[in-house]
Amino acid sequence: MHGQQFISGLTANGRYSFTTEEAIKALGASPVAARAALRRLRQKGELAMPYKGFYVIVPPEFRNIGCLPASHFIPDLMNRLGEKYYAGLLSAAEFAGAAHQRPQVFQVITAKNKPQINCGKVRVEFIARKNMEKIPTLDVKTPRGYLKISTPAATAFDLVGYPHHAAGLDNVATILSELAEKLDGDELKRIAELSPIAWMQRLGYLLDLVGAQDKTESLAEYIAQKKPVVVPLVPSQPRRGISRQERWRLLVNEKVEAEL
Repeated sequence: MHGQQFISGLTANGRYSFTTEEAIKALGASPVAARAALRRLRQKGELAMPYKGFYVIVPPEFRNIGCLPASHFIPDLMNRLGEKYYAGLLSAAEFAGAAHQRPQVFQVITAKNKPQINCGKVRVEFIARKNMEKIPTLDVKTPRGYLKISTPAATAFDLVGYPHHAAGLDNVATILSELAEKLDGDELKRIAELSPIAWMQRLGYLLDLVGAQDKTESLAEYIAQKKPVVVPLVPSQPRRGISRQERWRLLVNEKVEAEL
């Protein structure tokens, strides 16, 4: 069998990824000859290798980006690596219809950090979260199968917890204003203990700021009961020129402006 037949056979069965080992076995060639065949197909733009030893087949409609879209191959890749994952932050917000602008990078939450993937014009960023296996997720259908994404409530906490991965707090507030209709106050409270309490304090404040007070009553009751320490809205900023927000036990040390 030659390389072209091998990839045609896979796509005929709805498969768009494979490993080097699978290719060597299917081609019945030596590892050197098989790798040479795969290299020729990569040069033609028919294959891409987003991860060492892991290939994706690039159909004509995606040749301009030089790879499959990340949402099409991440489930297969993470399955091959035997690692749990979910698409989160800006990528999850986009699936929930709350992407203010299309994210430049696809964001995947894993238990441990991994190097960024650059495949053609496709970029995948991995963000480590220790207890990611406990975070509630949804399965969304893609043209190549199912992708795990964080639920809207879990996405809201992650956006507030990792604002530097979400283009800053102004952008986080903008996305929260768009995500608000998909949020449920009781669900936010139910999953709050999966994150540091400071994330809840910041999330409650930002949801109030964008006019989603109807989603924050349960959170505010929780804060009143727990009486956590007062935290700054932006930990890295000085605590000068600040106002104190009693409802959330928060020092507001940065003006946040959402694009509403």
